[in-house]
Amino acid sequence: MSAEFAANKAPGDPSPQGAIRVMVVDDSAVIRGLIGRMLADDPNLSVVASVGNVQMAVQALAKTDVDVIIMDIEMPVMDGLTALPKLLEIDPEVRILMASTLTERNADVSIRAMTLGASDYVPKPTSTREVSGGDAFRRELLEKVRTLGGKPKRGLRRVPADAPRPVSAAPKPAVSIYPPGPVKLRSPGLLRPSILAVGSSTGGPQALFAFFKDVRPSINLPVVITQHMPPTFTTILAQHIEKTCQWPCAEAKDGDVPAPGRILLAPGDFHMLFDMKDGKPTARLTKDPPENFCRPAVDPMLRSLIQPYGGRVLVVILTGMGSDGAKGARAVVEAGGTVFAQDEASSVVWGMPGAVATAGLCSAVLPLNQMGGHVTQYLGGRA
Repeated sequence: MSAEFAANKAPGDPSPQGAIRVMVVDDSAVIRGLIGRMLADDPNLSVVASVGNVQMAVQALAKTDVDVIIMDIEMPVMDGLTALPKLLEIDPEVRILMASTLTERNADVSIRAMTLGASDYVPKPTSTREVSGGDAFRRELLEKVRTLGGKPKRGLRRVPADAPRPVSAAPKPAVSIYPPGPVKLRSPGLLRPSILAVGSSTGGPQALFAFFKDVRPSINLPVVITQHMPPTFTTILAQHIEKTCQWPCAEAKDGDVPAPGRILLAPGDFHMLFDMKDGKPTARLTKDPPENFCRPAVDPMLRSLIQPYGGRVLVVILTGMGSDGAKGARAVVEAGGTVFAQDEASSVVWGMPGAVATAGLCSAVLPLNQMGGHVTQYLGGRA
């Protein structure tokens, strides 16, 4: 289906059976058309609405079944932060993907949007030429739309009483985006952890805020985090973690020594590694090639922790797309460390935590609202 057809499609028209239904919200008709054509290349995606401001998006959502909304942050009439609760009131399970240019202001707004219920963001090129020629943008956009739209809804949609009822296609089958196989648990490592390492991606900022509100600096361990994010965004994320969770948090720099009660966050576009220097575990930032299409990536961080800490590593893998962290978690477990993972029901995407859970690497697979308490209890009870 072409972007032009999608843009003129009457709200409520059924999409192809089984397709993920997408709404594009951007004040630029050119950008809407380019994004629409990218989505149209995938027969499993259907653009059911394309609108120029978020007030129109609210009106369209009341009339149209939508799985994923791609929404520009900077919009006329009503900004994205104002629109988010209105959209989620109509459909609490719609997945909202914020499109944001890589500015400090937009990074701040994007992270605030994710705390209000947006599922993820996609870095938006600054010109139409970059959008049309940007293979990286296209790949990330399609991957995130497919992943976010593939999680089945539970039917919690609420629309105004006077709104026309949507005409829906037959229910779409669940898309298999999660690792196969049952969860297999193993006994935790025997050594008391000396460091807590956390990996996350899609849905990660919300999960990190929730987790570190429940885990306090009084655990007296250094903490290191790799969250898949570009530069500027990681700077703002560190600020939000410190402000929201009262944990001292900063982007790592070369030579930083992990300290109890403090968080080091991998900066965007750098892998964060650790080795021994002058007898102390020390951070080292690298521009080594991306792993799992990511830089920073969780796997190299976890592998590197074994050299200075051995098996005294506790790993927590939170919501995220793909399987980054699985190889590193296996190396930690083989060294004697321990791995916990977020469960499927509470994850925005159960890719990363599902990969370690179904590989038999975890000693606990828990809902997000129980993870912080479990980590605190585990650390307090270890010999």
